[in-house]
Amino acid sequence: MLYQIVSLLLEVAAGILTGVCMLRLYMQHQRIPTSARSGNPMGPFIFASTDWLVLPLRRVLPALGRWDTASLVAAWLAQTALYALLWLMTGADTNALSIAVMAVFGVLRTVISGFSGLVIVYAVLSWVQTSSHLSDLLERLVAPPLTVIRSAVPRLGGIDLSPLVLLLMLQVATILLGGLQAHVLAAL
Repeated sequence: MLYQIVSLLLEVAAGILTGVCMLRLYMQHQRIPTSARSGNPMGPFIFASTDWLVLPLRRVLPALGRWDTASLVAAWLAQTALYALLWLMTGADTNALSIAVMAVFGVLRTVISGFSGLVIVYAVLSWVQTSSHLSDLLERLVAPPLTVIRSAVPRLGGIDLSPLVLLLMLQVATILLGGLQAHVLAAL
């Protein structure tokens, strides 16, 4: 029982840190302004909560074009720390390569579930037609994949089905990712 409680707390902490690091990476890639003055209510929180990990990494990891590799590595390190701590707690027979691979899949799962959450909140806010900084931020975050889907899936009776299609695609990606992870870990 104690292991389950500690495991849950570690997974939540690592998941939040991973998600915020990946959101930082994505916002920088999309060139979304990150200051509160620009109307982004989440920017200051995202940067303040990840600067302690990302800024030291940025000294040794250069960006690749518009991709902030320091944020990506920070997310991976959060997942690596999670799996290493869980491994130490259980005393299971595993190796460092398995932990590193599980961390990669952990980052990918976090990206998929986080993006699913963003799409759901975006869809709900689009129904009520709110005009707020948060809805504008969500629009900029989910617009790239939705634009591609909207070009292939027309509106049906005035209803935009692209968020539903994207959510289904993200669920399929989760299933495929689980299968791939099992295959890769079995090969190690």
